Amino acid sequence: MHRILVSECKQEVSSFNPVIGSYEDFSISRGQELIDHHRATGTEMAGALSVFAGDSGIKVAPGYSARGITSGGTLGDSGFSRIALEFLDSVRAARPVDGVYFSLHGALAAESEPDVEGRLLAETRKILGEKIPVVISLDLHGVLTDRMLAHCDAATVYQTYPHVDFFETGQRAARLLLRLLSGEIHPVMARVSIPALVRGDELITETGLFGQIVRKAQAVETSGSGLSAGMFIGNPFTDVPDLCSNAFVVTDGDSDGARRVAVELAQEFWQARHRLQSKLTGLDESVRLAADAKGRVILKDAADATSSGASGDSNAILRALLRAQFQRKTLIPIVDPPAAKVASEAGPGKIVQVTLGGALDPVRFKPLPLECRIVTTSDGKFRSESHGEEWRAGATAVLQAANYTVVVTTHPVSLYDRSLFLAHGLDPAQFDAVIVKSPHCQPRFFDEGAELILNVDAPGATSANLKSLGHKNCRRPIFPLDSDFGWTPEPHLFDGSHGASHENP
Repeated sequence: MHRILVSECKQEVSSFNPVIGSYEDFSISRGQELIDHHRATGTEMAGALSVFAGDSGIKVAPGYSARGITSGGTLGDSGFSRIALEFLDSVRAARPVDGVYFSLHGALAAESEPDVEGRLLAETRKILGEKIPVVISLDLHGVLTDRMLAHCDAATVYQTYPHVDFFETGQRAARLLLRLLSGEIHPVMARVSIPALVRGDELITETGLFGQIVRKAQAVETSGSGLSAGMFIGNPFTDVPDLCSNAFVVTDGDSDGARRVAVELAQEFWQARHRLQSKLTGLDESVRLAADAKGRVILKDAADATSSGASGDSNAILRALLRAQFQRKTLIPIVDPPAAKVASEAGPGKIVQVTLGGALDPVRFKPLPLECRIVTTSDGKFRSESHGEEWRAGATAVLQAANYTVVVTTHPVSLYDRSLFLAHGLDPAQFDAVIVKSPHCQPRFFDEGAELILNVDAPGATSANLKSLGHKNCRRPIFPLDSDFGWTPEPHLFDGSHGASHENP
């Protein structure tokens, strides 16, 4: 009987969001509560637990879970200290264990710790020792670091964008761990860091150029000595020293093969970097095109994408629509705690004067006065249609101002699907225009049936106009912040001895 510790710590942050994150921005569970939570979800942890449940020789030791309610700003040091303490205390309490599975993200940074996941893995090694196999799963937007790979034995990464393989990624990690425990495999990991940051429609794995590269990685994972492979494109908004893209390959003892394939993937990615950028339409031009359209219009405000770490309180597109006297029926999400409080206290049917936007990021967004009728209010608790997790937006209100329907929340929630809208009786397909605060969603959520889809060049902490953000910490040069520089791929090898070697191809 093998005893496996399972834990998770997951959040993605934007260094350009002025709101410092806290412990209260996480949903915390421990022990059996962790397992009960994931039983009804399609998360990585649920996928891993399904694999462990199918093996009579495995006993799961549920540890600790800190799940960001959504993405946000840099985690404050006090919040990080408390999460790290509780996470590592659960590792100590679980001893003895024979193996470890951690569900991580990869783009969580604290004020004084740019590599939270690497820190937790390094400290876990100190507690459990070097011989206990550790396998992790990561988001392809994770910022992969040497420290993370030096303190685990293998990793799996999402292979879809928009992400639809949460469950499968956890399953792949769990199967690797079981093979490690049986002594069947001896993983070797190769990583090639690529000095490029990317955004845009070509990253959609089903249809874009990036998907062609990912499918080559998938073919490696499922053939020959391959165990795991993928591409990390990082989160361009997590401005930390290790921010970049990465090619990643794990083989069963085949160091040369791992290095060779990682270099090949990295070279192909580098050659495609110019095409892996977002094509943006100016704010005023977007409004003009939307007004001229006859069918439904999707205005993508990826610069205020809460799932990428933005504050969610941008009113930039709403302000431009009002300025242009846009008359079409429009659906808009905005995070604004004071407005949500006023509406919740007044109740449905009342007319209130509120300001919308700029409550969290007042430098970028000035509050916009508006008279609104309160349609509905709620406590903001609902389930994600993507993976079944409970989301908590806090006090929430649906406000109507002329042809504008605004869903105002107290806290940001992810907006890569329709969950917030559907939970409040709003079907985006019934509106002429929808502001979607996410760079990419599954087509069936918003894009299908739309006449016009515009990537709007609006201000925000997660703008695809990367040069506008002001990176200070990532290593330079890096594309597209810098241009006209050469690059030669250098594979870094991690062979299970919990150290890295750096070799030229």
